[in-house]
Amino acid sequence: MTKGKILVVEDDAHERQGLSDLLNAWGYETQSATDGAAALEKFSGFDPVVVISDLRMPQMTGMELLRQVRSLRPNLHFLMLTGQGSIEEAVEATKLGADNFLEKPIDPKRLQVELRNCLERFEGQRQLEVAHRRLQDLGVLGRLVGKSRPMQDVMRLITMVAPSSASVLITGESGTGKELAARTIHDLSPRQSQPFVAVNCAAIPESLMESEIFGHEKGSFTGAVERRVGCFELADGGTLLLDEIGEMPAATQAKLLRVLEDSKVRRLGSKSEISVDVRVLAATNKVPAEAVAQGQLRNDLYFRINVVHVPLPPLREHLDDLEDLTNALLSDLNKKHGRAVQRVSPEVLAAFHKHTWPGNVRELRNTLERALVTCTGDVLGKEHLSPDFGRAVLSGAQDGLRLRPGMPISEAERRLIFETLSFTGNNKTRAAELLGISLKTLHNKLKEYEAEPQS
Repeated sequence: MTKGKILVVEDDAHERQGLSDLLNAWGYETQSATDGAAALEKFSGFDPVVVISDLRMPQMTGMELLRQVRSLRPNLHFLMLTGQGSIEEAVEATKLGADNFLEKPIDPKRLQVELRNCLERFEGQRQLEVAHRRLQDLGVLGRLVGKSRPMQDVMRLITMVAPSSASVLITGESGTGKELAARTIHDLSPRQSQPFVAVNCAAIPESLMESEIFGHEKGSFTGAVERRVGCFELADGGTLLLDEIGEMPAATQAKLLRVLEDSKVRRLGSKSEISVDVRVLAATNKVPAEAVAQGQLRNDLYFRINVVHVPLPPLREHLDDLEDLTNALLSDLNKKHGRAVQRVSPEVLAAFHKHTWPGNVRELRNTLERALVTCTGDVLGKEHLSPDFGRAVLSGAQDGLRLRPGMPISEAERRLIFETLSFTGNNKTRAAELLGISLKTLHNKLKEYEAEPQS
């Protein structure tokens, strides 16, 4: 299998053959032409991905070939070669759409890098075209599913921002799919073959946060028995997702801002800095403006990561997607558990539409997974749902949660937290999802309540 098709356009027979032989040795499929006019005749039968053309040739110059290629094939990649180039010609070539301008004699290492960049951009464009078709035909973009207006708006925004290197802030309630959105951005970007590293800031103890993100040297603090590479180094060349960034300590946020500005990271205990090439995505279930106002998120960091804002809607705002989401999740869960459940019954789908889904798509997945492992047939019925399904909406109307006018907000919050913990059987992770807060925030609240009676 070849790496790609390259058309070599060069009037000097010796140079033309030498370049073709080199490209063939690297695994590319090549054809050649003596000038621009001959090159255009090759397009219909060969369909190259990259054109490497000399600038000065008889009949049609490389510059004129570039102009015609751009009008016929806007997405084709073009490398211009010359032994007599000037800055003005290089500028004109890049303005016309050439990927780069290389001087003769050709440096093989430089040429390899340029070809790799061209092919990575071509593959990124191809994947985006496939993604657009799937989005139009099926309402699917990467791992995201939805034909509703809110989800289509999100997907269109992701397809626009994915090819760039811009920082993105993804917001939404717990369980709306913020990490899936981040992975989709990565998968549709030129970095898709490089690492994707996700860090949940809410799950890391404050004392270990800087070590986890920036790394540390052996002996830099008590317990540092060996060197540790941080998340920025692990994600070098790829994408780093900082999930629940509002839970990151203020001091760490200040250091993060400097890394984002300088693209250099210093491990704890180190005297030297390491250059990194990382695209940073951030996610939070907080309202960013409120987090800034409350001092949970630095104002300067917020503006640095919020180049593009991708807001994910809660499931209750796009219930039209329930059936498609259910089918997609069932397919995934069937593979995970080795089952062959085909669909849910109309009664189950009706019950799903009546539910408010405080845990959003994550709650839907958990509900389906519990039902699937208890189902022996090919259709999920109401008998397979948990007996507790749907009761969260009614818990406040029963004998648990009682509020009265004038009750302090702090007391109402305390009662709601303990009632939710009771409802989930003291499952703190599940309770945090239902309350729309991070697990770290829930633990902090419970520490505040330790000395108080749970009335």
